Amino acid sequence: MNLVLWIIYAVIALTATVFLGLREFHMLQLNGYKTPEHSRWMKKNARRYILPAVLFCAQFLLIPFQHKKGLAAALIIVLCFFNAIIALLNKPGKKFKKPLVYTARMKRMMITFGILIAIFYVIAILNGKSFVQVDTVAHSVKDTSTLTTKTFVYDPRIAWFITALPYILAGSALYLTPILVPLSNLINKPVEKAVQNWYINDAKRILSECPTLHKVGITGSYGKTSMKFYLDELLNSQYNTLKTPESFNTPMGVTITIRRDLKPTHEYFICEMGARRVHEIKELCGIADPHDGIITSVGPQHLETFGSIDNVLNTKFELADHVKAKGGKIYLNGDNELIRKKAPEYPNAVLYGLQEGNHYRATDISVSDRGTEFTVTAPNGETQRFSMKLLGEHNVQNVLGAIAYAHGTGISLEKLTLPVKRIAAVPHRLQLLDKGGNMTFIDDAYNSNPNGCRAALGVLGLFDACRILVTPGMVELGAKQEELNFEFGQEAAKACDHIVLVGKNQTVPIYNGIKDAGYDMNNVFVADSLNEALAHVNAYQTDKKKIVLLENDLPDNY
Repeated sequence: MNLVLWIIYAVIALTATVFLGLREFHMLQLNGYKTPEHSRWMKKNARRYILPAVLFCAQFLLIPFQHKKGLAAALIIVLCFFNAIIALLNKPGKKFKKPLVYTARMKRMMITFGILIAIFYVIAILNGKSFVQVDTVAHSVKDTSTLTTKTFVYDPRIAWFITALPYILAGSALYLTPILVPLSNLINKPVEKAVQNWYINDAKRILSECPTLHKVGITGSYGKTSMKFYLDELLNSQYNTLKTPESFNTPMGVTITIRRDLKPTHEYFICEMGARRVHEIKELCGIADPHDGIITSVGPQHLETFGSIDNVLNTKFELADHVKAKGGKIYLNGDNELIRKKAPEYPNAVLYGLQEGNHYRATDISVSDRGTEFTVTAPNGETQRFSMKLLGEHNVQNVLGAIAYAHGTGISLEKLTLPVKRIAAVPHRLQLLDKGGNMTFIDDAYNSNPNGCRAALGVLGLFDACRILVTPGMVELGAKQEELNFEFGQEAAKACDHIVLVGKNQTVPIYNGIKDAGYDMNNVFVADSLNEALAHVNAYQTDKKKIVLLENDLPDNY
């Protein structure tokens, strides 16, 4: 009977282990396979681990109750019930914003995890002989001291422990899954490092075989992806270019792009460079080896991992240091105060911006809900009027940076007017989506930051309509996160007719900021999910056309 019960228990526990393991691997992937970041995430989401922790402790109650079959069986059935709950809570099939991707790395980690789980079950199965023997003998004789030496069990407490051990092993494999998943990542670290180094060295080899290829690196706390797309549009009007796709701004993202897409016919390689820690830009420069660089901004982004704004500044300028050593040019957003202060250290710097003192300057800016016009003055005094479909004064900065670099390659300002006019909004970055009827979306759902929020609210203010904000707020801002979200709420109160916050806990500082600004709180709705928020917006009644700003869309690990 106990053997049958253990098999039932093991099947339920193993099913729950697989389901919970998949969910934990998904979160680890969303945390960039970074064990420290995943550990911080686990700490923030400690409530999801309460049930496994309680059950891990509770399963040891099986030991003293094994001699009482009824109580032991009842406890096992209770554990089966809760294991089934864990399985149901983590059952695959939920639609995620960014689903688990079964990369080669993920598959290798899952194999390691499978081996760790198998160890628990192999020990349990090898213990099966003792399990049956003790179950038969220890419960059939009152005095276990009369057992023969072949039985090897003389103490009833040891007999009870051995009888309970298969259940404890199967249960522990499940309850320790949140620890075994990151442990699999740590065990695989040497292997993954070796694999990455091979691919990186192969990418370097490919670059070395393209001596005429000109490489430009782009980094910044924000704006780097937009700058990459804009620069590609301008340079592509005269040169054959390759850019890193989407947000492929990590060492492996850059490596994949080079190995998969780079051709001998390419003349320019535009490489976006992202960083969440000190020296990560230096690492990317070691791979792409850029001749020139562009730094779009420095601000309070990823402060949780950088630790300080000085670390952010110095890491971004690792690109400038690399370019300086190669004798190339570094293009800097001269309107950014932190960048402007550091710029004098780089005699090869070319400043661009809206303020006086920049080498490339945009003036006479005219912004409407149909687009933006501005005049560019180059260092040689050449001027040209530009118009573009992009919304907002802040977009002028990034387009100006792209114009400055393209002009530096030899393309005249006049020849750049048409490519600038062709520039389209980068997906999820103030992208105007007309849904027809009574509603238009401004999709700014990618990785929001303080400057981006202010700019997005400014764009929202251009429209004579019912202005609606949908946001979960900003994250990864370290100790300043609550303060900056509070300020965001205050600014939103001035710009919006209706505000929808996504996530009750995450958005408390924004809610407080809105309230502090004296906003009518009847026009604030707090939703549990983005789907609920959008349903509310759709049902919201107004006589005007609805302009809905989607400001940030946090991934599933938030």
